[in-house]
Amino acid sequence: MDNLKTDNAPSISVVKPHFIFAAIDFFVLAILIVLANKNLLNSYFDEKIIAITHIAVLGWGTMVIIGALYQLIPIIFEVSLFSEILAKINFWIFAVSIFLLSYSFWINAFSTLLIYASIMLLISLLMFITNVLLTHRKSNKKNIQAKFIITSIYWLLATVIFGTLIAFNFRFRFFPETHLHYLKIHAHLGLIGWFLLLIVGVASTLIPMFFISHNLNENKLKYSFYSINAGLIGLIIDWFLYNQNKLVWINWFLVSLGIFFFFSYSVDSYKQRLRKVLDVGMKHTVISVLSVLIPVLISFIILTFNSGNLFLKRITTYYGFSIIFGFITSLILGQTYKTLPFIIWLEKYKPYVGKVKTPMPKDLYSEKIAEFQLYFYLLSVTVLSLALLLSSSVLISTGSYLFLITAVLYNYNLFKIVLHKTNIKAL
Repeated sequence: MDNLKTDNAPSISVVKPHFIFAAIDFFVLAILIVLANKNLLNSYFDEKIIAITHIAVLGWGTMVIIGALYQLIPIIFEVSLFSEILAKINFWIFAVSIFLLSYSFWINAFSTLLIYASIMLLISLLMFITNVLLTHRKSNKKNIQAKFIITSIYWLLATVIFGTLIAFNFRFRFFPETHLHYLKIHAHLGLIGWFLLLIVGVASTLIPMFFISHNLNENKLKYSFYSINAGLIGLIIDWFLYNQNKLVWINWFLVSLGIFFFFSYSVDSYKQRLRKVLDVGMKHTVISVLSVLIPVLISFIILTFNSGNLFLKRITTYYGFSIIFGFITSLILGQTYKTLPFIIWLEKYKPYVGKVKTPMPKDLYSEKIAEFQLYFYLLSVTVLSLALLLSSSVLISTGSYLFLITAVLYNYNLFKIVLHKTNIKAL
């Protein structure tokens, strides 16, 4: 855990609000899933599904990742953040833009409010991107993890610019193809270029750290980096310029190969770990790494049975669900318990180390609640997966309430951590 500590770390007032907002957003997300109910069984371009997707990827996934990055950048880049003031301003603009964007989707305001919300979102993410790139400019660290992170930042830039163009296209109609075609490109820019590359870069740092694994083969990460990027570039060129899917299998193979290299690296870390007993955070992380194989399998099925039947539409919805609520969400749920308690512990107890008896970081949350959260998460994702594949409204309702319980338990522990009161005893 000491590896999370650095003299270059930003003020906790930069990091903590991102975790708090993301936790509340996760709770709101769970409520909206309950309210959407049977809408979740519609096609993936249903306005309620699009709203929920953006709440998940922006308010939940991206928000907590930005907060975590502000803490991890000094570790990976070995420099301090370029501007903490810019980070704080960026947080508030980003938070408001997430609300406006999601609301515009929910009420079907595609040609009005969506445009203004997209502009605000673009401004906020440009601020974040600028902050990270200027931070990296000060760094001499050129390891593979830094390459993953910086490349994902450029893909995020492409994602948000293209998303803004799509928003304008709803009103001005300047793209030649249908909205769904460009939505597919936008989704893969974000899910593969931003989330996958960033997670591989960060996870390849954190997983060996928390497993206490050494002497891993980093060539696997290099192969993963070039393979995923080559495949994604190929997909975007094929879809955007030609729209003929002629090279789709080659590009699918390259992205999948990159994922398998990351998976193999993570397996090596697990096998060589010195910390044999897994806490709840690392259990979530292991589940996340295993879950990354599910979208690979589903995408293979979609490409193999490329037709417009109802089952293919359902499995396409499940493809996005498996990435966002399987791979990404499980990793965030787990790594919250590995990073946030230590960050808060440093704020509360750093001056007292070696002078008085202090709690451990794991004492800042309820491990029993965290274990229950893990079980409800697994149960909810399993039931919702079956609901999407079987088109069952009963299972959708059951799974959505189980997911809501997961969100309540997560919020309980997160606020228990951030509201922790200093508790010291004399040695």
